Amino acid sequence: MSAVPKRILPVIAISQFAGTSVWFAINAVMADLQRDVALPAAAVGWLTASVQIGFIAGTFGFALLSIADRFSPRMVFLVCSLLAGALAAATALLPPELKLLLALRFLTGVALAGIYPVGMKIAAGWFAQGLGWALGVLVGALVVGSALPFALRALGASWSWQAVMLAIAAVATGGGLLMHAFVPDGPHLAPAARITPRALAVIWSDRAVRASAFGYFGHMWELYAFFVLIPAIVATRFQGAAAAWWVAITMALGGVACVAGGALVRRVGGSRVAAFQLASSGSCALLAPWLLEAPLWAWGAWLLWWGATVSGDSPQFSALTAANAPRAMVGSVLTFVNAIGFTLSTATITLFAALAARGPLAQVLPWLAVGPAIGLAFLAPLWKAAR
Repeated sequence: MSAVPKRILPVIAISQFAGTSVWFAINAVMADLQRDVALPAAAVGWLTASVQIGFIAGTFGFALLSIADRFSPRMVFLVCSLLAGALAAATALLPPELKLLLALRFLTGVALAGIYPVGMKIAAGWFAQGLGWALGVLVGALVVGSALPFALRALGASWSWQAVMLAIAAVATGGGLLMHAFVPDGPHLAPAARITPRALAVIWSDRAVRASAFGYFGHMWELYAFFVLIPAIVATRFQGAAAAWWVAITMALGGVACVAGGALVRRVGGSRVAAFQLASSGSCALLAPWLLEAPLWAWGAWLLWWGATVSGDSPQFSALTAANAPRAMVGSVLTFVNAIGFTLSTATITLFAALAARGPLAQVLPWLAVGPAIGLAFLAPLWKAAR
């Protein structure tokens, strides 16, 4: 068996990073939009939820039509990256009306369904062995890519919000071109099995699948709602470029935690890595009323640790569910688990954005711990059994 060329994983990771930079692009310029267009405070929740809904719709559409099997995955990745870039450019160039922004964000979610999962499929085509490590790197790239718009906002503090969106459009387009140019289809690329509704029953009836799936649901309760609230948390201490840097670094540390968690799996097991990070992020939510008012060093350590651990368990839940699902239903189980998780995130994004617009963060943030607490309870059989 020939070795995987050394460029493959770095190029896939950079392309994934670039393509997923559109996910939170609107969030990075939300303050500008609220100032220039008078969007309501809760609009950040609606616009982020639109991306999630589009991603869910796109994921099912791609799966049911077998898009990544009928066509080369790298071509699908390219087309969707170009679409994501075009949508970011349209956001900058068209009138910033709320209904139009909602439609553009929904379509961005559809495009992301051809970037994030398809990037994983491309990686699976190359890594018959060591896929767990590769997925950790790729999920980490996704998380860091999500932070990129805030870094661009910080670097271009004097830029208009339109310039930030155009820069993100260029990055997303470049990611698709990079993947297409340097990563051919891998030797282990296999067609996905047909989606079967029976997988829904497996998610509940299979004890191991239920444990990892509901652990993931608890994780998704918290993850994207926290991402939406990070700018509000940072705004209690910083403004302008400094605030954008804090948001970017807080989110990007989750990517580092994804990679670090993947490196620890062989020593302690994926369930224990996931449980530790889920417990850590949930604890950060519970401590929010005290640490929001803490000295800067304690506040900063708390926020950065929360940013790292809220994302770091993501690849472990996917790996655990894939390992525990019946072989003939792995694709169906993962599709339904991801769809349920993103549907849940859509609800919590909208809920917590609305709550934060109406009340103090000290009363809102602790409720993010509900998901991790439930997730840990379901995950317990797996991490207790791990050696």
